[in-house]
Amino acid sequence: MSPQDSVAGAPSTGFEFRVLGPLEVLHCGVCRQLGHSGMRSVLACLLFEPNQAVSMDRLIDTLWAETPPATARTIIHGHISKLRKLFTAAPVTEGEDVPAIITRAPGYLLTVSSDRIDAHRARALIDHARGLEPPERSRVLSEALALWRGPALADIASDRLRRTIAANLDELRLFALEERIAADLELGYHQHLVTELSGLVDEYPLRERLTGLLILAHHRSGQRAQAQARYHALRERLSDEFGIDPGPELRSLYERMLRDDETLLAHHRESVTTTSAGDGGAHQVPAELPPAVAGFVGRERELAALDRILADREQGTANLLTVLTGPAGVGKSALAVVWAHRIAHTFPDGRLHASLRGFDSERAPLSPGEVLAGFLKALGVAADAIPVDLDERAALYRSLLADRRVLVLLDDARDTDQVRPLLPGSPGSLVVVTSRRRLDGLVVRSGARMLPLETLPASAAVELLDRAGVPGRSASEPVAARRLADLCGGLPLALRIAAARLAAGPGRSVAELVCELTDERNRLHGLDIDDPDTSVRRAFDLSYRNLHPAHATMFRLLGVMPGHTFTPHTVAALCGTDPDTARHRLRALALAHLVTESEPDRFGMHDLLRLYARELLAACAGTQDVSDAHCAETALRRLLHHYLVVADHARRFLRPARDELDYSGDGTTVRPYITDRTEALEWFDAEWPNLVAAIRAAHAEGLHEYAWPLVRLQFNYLMVRCPWEDWITVYSTGMASAGKLDDPAGKVLMSAGLGVAYARSGNPAMALEHYTSSHEGAVAAGRPSWLAMTQVNMGSALFRLGRYGEARRHCEEALETYRELGDRYREAGALNNLAQVEQVSGEREAALAHLREAEAMYREADDLEVLAMVLNNCGEVSTELGRVAEAERYHHEALEVAQRCGSAMRQAAANLGLGDAAALREDRAVARTRWETALAIFRAGGSPRAEDARTRLNALPHGHRAGLPPGAEGCTAGSGHSA
Repeated sequence: MSPQDSVAGAPSTGFEFRVLGPLEVLHCGVCRQLGHSGMRSVLACLLFEPNQAVSMDRLIDTLWAETPPATARTIIHGHISKLRKLFTAAPVTEGEDVPAIITRAPGYLLTVSSDRIDAHRARALIDHARGLEPPERSRVLSEALALWRGPALADIASDRLRRTIAANLDELRLFALEERIAADLELGYHQHLVTELSGLVDEYPLRERLTGLLILAHHRSGQRAQAQARYHALRERLSDEFGIDPGPELRSLYERMLRDDETLLAHHRESVTTTSAGDGGAHQVPAELPPAVAGFVGRERELAALDRILADREQGTANLLTVLTGPAGVGKSALAVVWAHRIAHTFPDGRLHASLRGFDSERAPLSPGEVLAGFLKALGVAADAIPVDLDERAALYRSLLADRRVLVLLDDARDTDQVRPLLPGSPGSLVVVTSRRRLDGLVVRSGARMLPLETLPASAAVELLDRAGVPGRSASEPVAARRLADLCGGLPLALRIAAARLAAGPGRSVAELVCELTDERNRLHGLDIDDPDTSVRRAFDLSYRNLHPAHATMFRLLGVMPGHTFTPHTVAALCGTDPDTARHRLRALALAHLVTESEPDRFGMHDLLRLYARELLAACAGTQDVSDAHCAETALRRLLHHYLVVADHARRFLRPARDELDYSGDGTTVRPYITDRTEALEWFDAEWPNLVAAIRAAHAEGLHEYAWPLVRLQFNYLMVRCPWEDWITVYSTGMASAGKLDDPAGKVLMSAGLGVAYARSGNPAMALEHYTSSHEGAVAAGRPSWLAMTQVNMGSALFRLGRYGEARRHCEEALETYRELGDRYREAGALNNLAQVEQVSGEREAALAHLREAEAMYREADDLEVLAMVLNNCGEVSTELGRVAEAERYHHEALEVAQRCGSAMRQAAANLGLGDAAALREDRAVARTRWETALAIFRAGGSPRAEDARTRLNALPHGHRAGLPPGAEGCTAGSGHSA
């Protein structure tokens, strides 16, 4: 492959995303309009981690830092909805790979080719430039630098994005600039570079490398005095401002310049010193590093962290020990060896390496004594002079390294005790350890720096498939290549095996391998090759076999967990234990990198490890290794029961529970700490993706008696947060399960819940279809309360469709039934919906009287969300009656209640009503502000009521018009759905 063909250029068709300057989205070269700063910040977050899930918490933190509004999640849902529309609204050419945002725990994932993002193209070009000859290296780096149009994310309001991501991109630009200048220096362009470098050093006076390049350019141009002056200027500045001297590389350059070192005039890179002299004569310089792995890609963040550790060490502020940890197959050894080769020249006294065999199924781990014997021989100690005693060997080893600069790479360590005797005693040397265990003991007792490795992002994973397999495959099958990378979970070992399989069968397409691996039952088998030492399953086996039996049992059962994250409480339910025991065992698994703890008490597991755990559980089924209490179905039933109990407990803090599902008497389930509305919402927010997954799993496994009740228990949460897509998805699943059971209550409640979802998302016709189905079920069941509930709902939909006579009949019949039953809560819903019919029919006094009755009943029930709705309705009718002060009082209280309960839609409706009242008072400025606020919230939540606010604002284009705009009279804040 020619260098020009190795990195994709800017796409000529389809979408392109530019972040190296102001944020821009282009389609076929035409710039697309983006929304306000919040939407732009959300898109920027997703673009910097393409094909990776970005958590909701991260998005909230990015937009609002420490002070998010109560409606933060709803606003972000709205931004995501608008971005999805942006991607789908553009005309699609044949074969075009359209970006998409999908919901993926714990947030959202943007599926997009990294070649369509200028920052990722820039990184790819910079990475590709490494190792190229100077002319080509300079050309490629110049191409990368041309992608910058100014400071990264120049128009993004988020301080956090600018401080972190934008700052990193600016640093990347400077790095690429330094590398390009270094290549040009190698080509002999020193005289031309003096002017450019002088300006850069004035702009960045503390960047030592830029100063070093300028000094070298001066020196090669015969300007020795200017070269020395530049060095002294930097040295004095560093001393005055920071009390430090220039780093060792710049000092070495200065000393060589003073010695008139002729090699400084050569236009080529210097070779690495391979011998060194110590005190009193020459000593042996070991060079034991294994070859760097071919096709190494990515890891820029980790390499930068290691570089910082080395820089801190040079400043005397870092320890001599770094530990790379991570799960099997994540590429710890590859990273360690690549970085070791990169920095080998800074350790002129040698590079030692030992594979400690900590996780080798066929050979025992190396003892510290064996490793020390090998190191001492490499350092020149005769075999008969090596002490027998371990402590004496360690003492001699430390003595030999006392005045030397040696890099020690200890690969595949089993535990802390295996490593500690191998640590030098002086600060001149650096030790890098890799282990699939965390080795916290080295952090506590030896001050080690811990660097955990995660799987590769999608762009690097696809690049690895290319480099390790058949170059160019990802370009010819981009969608299949990204899917293959996703199926491998970004795990380098799995990616290399997949690449090897593609290389072994040149006629086989990537899509064919994807088809094979898509079947979860065959995926691990598909990631095996003939080499018995190279297998994803074997790599996992070595970690699993070292687990305590109790930890191994828990690991197997985690394969049953339907969601992507889990807590000690959910795992305790799954495994039939208590949360404290579950937490202890989860953290033991985290130490072995079989699970990850992404935040306190919230854990996750790699997809391939989940499949491996599932395979182990299936293999143990029916054997004496796993009792019946630990079988997959029993464990899943325990987990689903836990979710039923906790969801029922939490929903009661949001709204009254108005159905016959009641798990409050369960005394066996240990519930998480939920004591108020805020904590209930936090639990639902955190568990929502897992609850959706649990509902799907229950349906898929035929556990329908758990599926539809679990759906129903989400209703109060859905009414507050309104995630329309998930709402419709889970209720459709619940309706299917209720149908499988032919459960009358389930069918009535699931149909009703679907109707509410469609009604609130602006589709009254579809809502009526589901309400009608629910009504038919209620008639068949002969339950008056169910029948009245469905009539209230049908009245709401019929009202929206303009069929007021039918709506009135259903509401009046439901009202009569509820009064006979003495059900004041549902009577309030019937009164509210009847009032809407009366309002639009001009019977405003009757409407207001019915609304006030409903208000009193909802206050009794302490249902804040619906109370806010009724207060807004009272305000609207008061506005139409000309009672502006009374209307404002209702809407102000509605706004306060909506803020307390976290309902964004009710807050928007209150602002809409306050704007209407202000318009009647001819206070156009206040009206505009209120309507703009309502519009922003409605749009963010994807509500059809955004058009109500837009109509009002359009009627006041320049503030010349007072009063309500056309069409405002009769608008209602919502309907009293009783599902």
